[in-house]
Amino acid sequence: MTSVFRCGFVAVVGRPNVGKSTLTNALIGSKISIVSRKAQTTRHRINGVLTREHEQFVFIDTPGFQTRHGGTMNRMMNRVVTQALADVDVVLHVVEAGKWSKGDEELLPLLPVSEKTILVLSKVDQLKDKNSLFGFVNDLMVKHAYAAVVPVSAVKDTQLNVLLDEIAARLPEGEPMFEADTLTDRPMRFIVAELIREKVFRLVGDELPYACTVVIEQWEEHERGARIAACIVVERETHRPILLGAQGMHMKRIATEARQDIEKLLEKPVHLEVYVKVRKGWSARESSLRDLGYE
Repeated sequence: MTSVFRCGFVAVVGRPNVGKSTLTNALIGSKISIVSRKAQTTRHRINGVLTREHEQFVFIDTPGFQTRHGGTMNRMMNRVVTQALADVDVVLHVVEAGKWSKGDEELLPLLPVSEKTILVLSKVDQLKDKNSLFGFVNDLMVKHAYAAVVPVSAVKDTQLNVLLDEIAARLPEGEPMFEADTLTDRPMRFIVAELIREKVFRLVGDELPYACTVVIEQWEEHERGARIAACIVVERETHRPILLGAQGMHMKRIATEARQDIEKLLEKPVHLEVYVKVRKGWSARESSLRDLGYE
C-alpha cells in the first residue's frame, strides 16, 4: 500500500519578539530568518521548507503583527501577516508561555476559527512555574478555539517533533512543491542581506532606529570563493556614525560576523565589503520600500 504524501503552507504568526523566527529556523534545521532581541526584526514573508518522508512543510515566517506604531513600513508588514493568514493550510499562533499582552489579543480576530489553527507556547524552558501553564492554556482556549496546543522550546529542541506531527495531520494531500533538499524559496542574495541586517540589529541595538536596510550591490561567485558588496541604507546622516562606531569598529565587527555566517551558508571563502549610504525618508514611501525589496 502506497503511503499518502502531504504538502502545504504553514503560517507562523504572533506579536513581535515571541520567537517566531527562532522557531521557524529550528523546525527547518537551518538559519533562513534573522533573529534579534529587537522587535520586528523580520520584515518580509520568508518561506522555509522542510521535507520528511511523507510530508513537505512550507513555513511562512511573518513579521510581528502590531498596531502600536504607525508608518508606511509597519502597515506593509501587517499586510504581509494578513495575506499569509488568508493563503495557508495551517496557522501557528506563537505566544510566549505564561505571557499574554494586548499585542497577542490584537491578532485573535485575524485567526481562522477552524481545525487549522494551532497554539504554540514558545520559550517554555524560561517558565519558572510549569504548573501555571495549565491555567494559562485554559484562559486562552476561552479566547479562541485552537485545534491543538503545543508547548515548545526552539532553543532546547523541546517538543518540535510533536509540533511537526500536529501540523502534518492537518496538511492536505499533494505532491511536493520543492526538491527534497530545498531550505527556502528566497534567493541567496536575500538571505545574505538578511544575515548582515541581523548583525546590525544585534550590535547597535537600541541606538539605531528601524530605518535601516541592506542591499546587495555586487555578487561574484565561483568555485573557490565569492566577492560580495553590501550597502546598509539609513535615513539620516546622524545614523552613519552610529553604524561606523569609534574608528569604524562597529562596521568591522558587522562585516566580520556576517562574513563568517555567509561562509557557512555558501561553504566557501567570502570577501565581504560593507558600506553605508543615506537615503532620506525611504521607510515612509511605499515606492522606495518596493524598490528595496519589501512586499
